[in-house]
Amino acid sequence: MASAKSKLYDSAAAALAGLVADGQTLAVGGFGLCGIPEALIAALRDSGVKNLTVISNNAGVDGFGLGLLLETRQIRKMISSYVGENKEFERQYLSGELELEFNPQGTLAERLRAGGAGIPAFFTATGYGTVVAEGKETRQIDGRWYVLETALKADVALVKAWKADKAGNLVFRKTARNFNPVCAMAGKVCVAEVEEVVEIGQIDPDHVHLPGIYVDRIVHNPHPEKRIEQRTIRQPEGN
Repeated sequence: MASAKSKLYDSAAAALAGLVADGQTLAVGGFGLCGIPEALIAALRDSGVKNLTVISNNAGVDGFGLGLLLETRQIRKMISSYVGENKEFERQYLSGELELEFNPQGTLAERLRAGGAGIPAFFTATGYGTVVAEGKETRQIDGRWYVLETALKADVALVKAWKADKAGNLVFRKTARNFNPVCAMAGKVCVAEVEEVVEIGQIDPDHVHLPGIYVDRIVHNPHPEKRIEQRTIRQPEGN
């Protein structure tokens, strides 16, 4: 466990202890397998909590990332944008075992950002006139039609960062930043899995991507697997 003043926990399991419970809504960062909190996801699986609603751009792949939680039937509903790399997800959804709320990718990001910013809803032109708008309020503004989308909030956010100081200030690595900041902001409690932990003051304030005020717990995972989702290799010329 962490001390009274420290946000740093000894393990992913310790960071989730007393925090996750059946029926919660979780926001999980990542895009494909890039920037996913893989140790925290594995610890969540091992915790045995179930009937979860998970907000995440995608559902991992078979046997890795959120795919682990699908295999153990711990997820009841996904709120996602893209789920095309997971056969088990497809099977559960088509058989009626898993609920799914599809979102355009930008809409999903903005719903999370709005949840973290305290904005209850917003209008967007994306999705108007499609199945995305069915059952939702629409409004014409300046001659264009918009769809009302509500904010997303989570009981717990699980995110992945490259570096953190002990106050929880986070730095992300290039495209691995993706959905992580907005997921962190949307969670009532945020747990960050990081590859490097430094002392307070060692991160230039101008380099902080997410202030520590949004981060409640930190777990150090210096050697993540970082599995490649799809590998494409260019053939040498002449072959």
